[in-house]
Amino acid sequence: MQYRPEIDGLRSVAVLPVILSHAGFKIFHGGFVGVDVFFVISGFLITSILLAETSQGRFSLLTFYERRARRILPALFVVMAACLPVAYWGMLPNEFKNFGQSLVATSLFANNVLLMVTSGYWSLASEFKPLLHTWSLGVEEQFYILFPLLLMLCRRWRPAALMALFALLALCSLVAAEWGSRAWPNAAFYLLPTRAWELLMGSMAAALPLLRPQPVLSAGLRQGLSLAGLAMIVVSVLTFDESVPSPSLLILLPTLGAVLIIVCATPGTWVQRLLSSKVPVTIGLISYSAYLWHQPLFAFARILEAEAPTPSLMLALSVLSLLLAYLSWRFIEAPFRAKGRVSRAMVFGGALVGSLCFVAVGGYVQLRQGMPERMFDASVAQQPGMYIGYNQRIFQRKLDAFPRSDVPGVRKVLVQGNSYARDFVNMNLEAFEQAKLEFVYRDDFPECLGEVTGVHATLLRQADVIVYASGGARIRCVTENIAAAHKAGKAIFYMGGKHFGYNLNWVVRLPAAERANQSNAVVKVARDEELALKGKVPPSHFVSIYDRVMVGEWRMPITDAQGHLLTPDRVHLTQHGAVHIGPRVLYDTAYEQALGRPLQSLPR
Repeated sequence: MQYRPEIDGLRSVAVLPVILSHAGFKIFHGGFVGVDVFFVISGFLITSILLAETSQGRFSLLTFYERRARRILPALFVVMAACLPVAYWGMLPNEFKNFGQSLVATSLFANNVLLMVTSGYWSLASEFKPLLHTWSLGVEEQFYILFPLLLMLCRRWRPAALMALFALLALCSLVAAEWGSRAWPNAAFYLLPTRAWELLMGSMAAALPLLRPQPVLSAGLRQGLSLAGLAMIVVSVLTFDESVPSPSLLILLPTLGAVLIIVCATPGTWVQRLLSSKVPVTIGLISYSAYLWHQPLFAFARILEAEAPTPSLMLALSVLSLLLAYLSWRFIEAPFRAKGRVSRAMVFGGALVGSLCFVAVGGYVQLRQGMPERMFDASVAQQPGMYIGYNQRIFQRKLDAFPRSDVPGVRKVLVQGNSYARDFVNMNLEAFEQAKLEFVYRDDFPECLGEVTGVHATLLRQADVIVYASGGARIRCVTENIAAAHKAGKAIFYMGGKHFGYNLNWVVRLPAAERANQSNAVVKVARDEELALKGKVPPSHFVSIYDRVMVGEWRMPITDAQGHLLTPDRVHLTQHGAVHIGPRVLYDTAYEQALGRPLQSLPR
C-alpha cells in the first residue's frame, strides 16, 4: 500500500482531542470521538493491506498476526510494566485489585469485556483506572481475529459483493449500537458487535477503489468534501459531550468525516496539504504510543494526590505523554517493526512470555485482594469489614415482614434506600445493642407512603420508625410522607449524604504512625447535594452525617485514631467507619429518642 502522509495527519486529529478531553479541558469534551476516528483509520489501513495481499495471492494469516504483534505489543508491554510499580506503591487494596484485573484482561485483549462486566454502581471511577483506555485495543484485536478469516472465505467474491457484505454487516452493527446505547449503554460502548460498524466504514473506504466503474470526483468536489469531513470531526469534538450516546447514529458525524477525508483528501486538496505537513504527521506517527501513555499519566496524577490535579499540571502531563510517545516510538515501536532486527520467533516468543507474566502478576494481585498487607498489618488486612461485602451483608435483612413483629418492647425500623441505607443499618448495628431493635432493609419501598401496597403495606404497618436513606437521591413527597407518618403514629427520618473526598490513595504512602485522624475536603457536588437536601427536609426529621462528623469546614475524617480507613471507596463505610461514625451521628438525637430511649448503647 502506498504511504499516505495525510492518514498519519488524521491520526493526530484523532489523538489530540482524546488526550485533551481526558485531561479535563472542557472545550474538548467531545474528544472521545477521536477513538471512533481511530477505528475508521484502522479499518481502512488493515483492509487495504489485506485486500492487496489477497488479490496478489500472498496473504498469510501468520504474517498478519505477526504484524499486529509487532505493532501493538512492545509499546503496550512497556506501558503496563511502567504502571505496575506505581500502582503497587500508590493504590489502595480495592483499586490495586482492579488494576490486577486490568493487567490480566489487557494481556488477553479483553479489557473491554472486563469493563463491561464490572461497570456499575461499585465500579472504580474511570479517571482512576490507569489501563482503562486499553478497551479500544480489545475491540480492535477481537475484530482482527475474525476479519481476516472473513476475507479468506470471500476471497473469490467480486468487489461489489464484498462491498455489499461490508455494508450489510456495518448496518447491522450500527442498528445494534443505536438500540444498545439506550438499552444497554455499557455493553454497547465496550463490545465489538456495536463497534464493528466503525471499523467496517474504514473497510468500505478501502474497498471503494476496487469497484468498476468508479465515480470520478471533480477537484472542486474533493476539495469541498474533504473540508466537510474535517469540519465534521472538529464540530463533534467541540459540541459533543457525555450526554451523546456512544456508539450511536450521532457518531456517524465524526466517522463519516473521517471517511470523507480518507477518500477525498487527495493531493492538491487543502486538507491533504494541512494533514501532510510536518507537525500533524509527526504526531500521527507517535499517536499509538501517545494514546498508551496519556491515561496512566493522568490516572496516577489523580491517584497520588488528595485533590484534583490543576489544569496546568494536566497540560504538562499532556505534553509529557507526547514526549514519552516519541521515545517509545523511536526506541520501542520502530525497532520491533524492523524484521531484520527482531525475528518472528522473538516476536511470538516475547508475546507469549510477556502475556503470561502479566496474567500471572495480575492474577496474583486479584487473588490477594489487592495485597492489603502493603499498608495494614495482617489482622486488619484480613478483616471482611474492609470490603464491599460489609455493606452488602445488609441484603440479608431485605425481608417481607419484621421477624419479631409481635414481640412487645421491640422497636421496628424500616430503612429504605440504596447502599447509603445499608451503611445506615450498619451504623445502627455498630452503635446500639440489638435486643430491643429490629431492622428491615428495602431497596424497593415506594418514595411516597401514599403509594404503598402489598408487602410494603405490611412492613409499613409493623414499623415504628421509617428511614429514607439514599444520599439525597430520593426526596419526593417529603412533606406528605411526614404528615402520613405522624398520622399513623410513626417516626420518620431522612438521612443526609456522605462523601470522603476526591481521593484516598494518598493515605497508602503515609507511614503507619501518621495515618491516624486524617481527613479530606468534601467535593463540591456532595456539598451541594447535602445543602439541597437540607432545604427540603425539616431539621427535626433530618439525620446529618456531616454536621456530626466533620473535623473542619467541609472536611471529613477518612481514618480513625488508630489509622484505620473509614471508607473503602470515598462513599461507603468500612466496619471501622461504621464504628467511628455511627455513635457520633446517632447518639443524643431525635432519631435515638424515636428508637425508644432508654436504650443500652454500646461504649461510646
